[in-house]
Amino acid sequence: MKIAFIGHKRIPSREGGIEIVVEELTTRMAALGHKVVVYSRKGHNVAGSEFDNESNTSGKPYMYKGVRVVPVTTIDVKGLAALSSSFFATLKAIKDRPDVIHYHAEGPCVPLRLAHWAGIRTVATIHGLDWQRAKWGRFASMYLKLGERTAAKCADEVIVLSHGVQEYFRDTYGRETRFIPNGIEPVKPVAADLIAKKWDLEKDEYVLFLGRIVPEKGVHYLIDAFKRLDTDRKLVIAGGASDSMEYYESVRRAAESDPRIILTGFTEGRELEELYSNAYVYVLPSDLEGMPMSLLEALSYGNCCLTSDIPECADVLGGEDRVMHGVTFRQSDSDDLADKLGGLLVDKDRVQELKTGAADYITSRYNWNTVTQQTLNAYKEEINE
Repeated sequence: MKIAFIGHKRIPSREGGIEIVVEELTTRMAALGHKVVVYSRKGHNVAGSEFDNESNTSGKPYMYKGVRVVPVTTIDVKGLAALSSSFFATLKAIKDRPDVIHYHAEGPCVPLRLAHWAGIRTVATIHGLDWQRAKWGRFASMYLKLGERTAAKCADEVIVLSHGVQEYFRDTYGRETRFIPNGIEPVKPVAADLIAKKWDLEKDEYVLFLGRIVPEKGVHYLIDAFKRLDTDRKLVIAGGASDSMEYYESVRRAAESDPRIILTGFTEGRELEELYSNAYVYVLPSDLEGMPMSLLEALSYGNCCLTSDIPECADVLGGEDRVMHGVTFRQSDSDDLADKLGGLLVDKDRVQELKTGAADYITSRYNWNTVTQQTLNAYKEEINE
């Protein structure tokens, strides 16, 4: 089968959860013998030019783990990058005539209608209700909502990552969707080495947030809550701004007044592995999520996780066995977050209890090979191979 992917920024990349998902799916599909083309944005990595890769520096197509990566024209301006790259990617994909075009996220789904008119099977994965994100202005939110409606009305299949979004599409558009969650791979925790030298961090001596520093992630709640706590542990906030420099600067200013708070900036590779491996508690205080890859990753490293009680986080922690594999606090409530985090900071036995079995729980529940096969099933229906 010939498959095209549109809507992420680029691979390989950890700029966001979508990039991780696309890399995991495409490389597995290529390994199964499918012909996979990924249309990638031109332009610098949002985390900084030091994190650029071949796709956005040379501008030439190349192969990555069996996947053909084709850079497309991108207007590298906030609000226009996704619009321009998805449009030009759609034109290239239509010309190439794949069996299916798989769009990721709401905004890139706007030109999906063109592929639909061209008679190509289309699949859209809605990673979250992006129009609700605080970083977007009125026009951008309207454009994202247009992408959502286009997917609901025109896509042959719509994939969602949470039951809440599944209900939303049913209630709003009368559209049935497929629930296919993200996956995760077993990992091996590593000792604190680079992070000890760089930030003086040792095992169990810090609380960790790792993700994009954007308003909907709720980092401001975490800083506010942490400042109230009497603890010698540090708070590590790891991540880049991702189109939200004003918010990032507000976070930086809030952190400056407390020497226990460390902002690492964007991190990947061995540093990221060490941060996950040695945290005392991982905190995800989000107001809005799709299916947070960082939470799956934190659990896979055996972390005790504290999240807001939004369904997208609570469902991951809750499990089919109805046993909570983490702790939640009331969404947007810094007081409750301070109370729950403070309790974990003094209750080492509870933290250890939640750490024990976290990795086995999450890797047995979410598996990339299963997710890949479920996604391929969505492609194959009504296609005569």
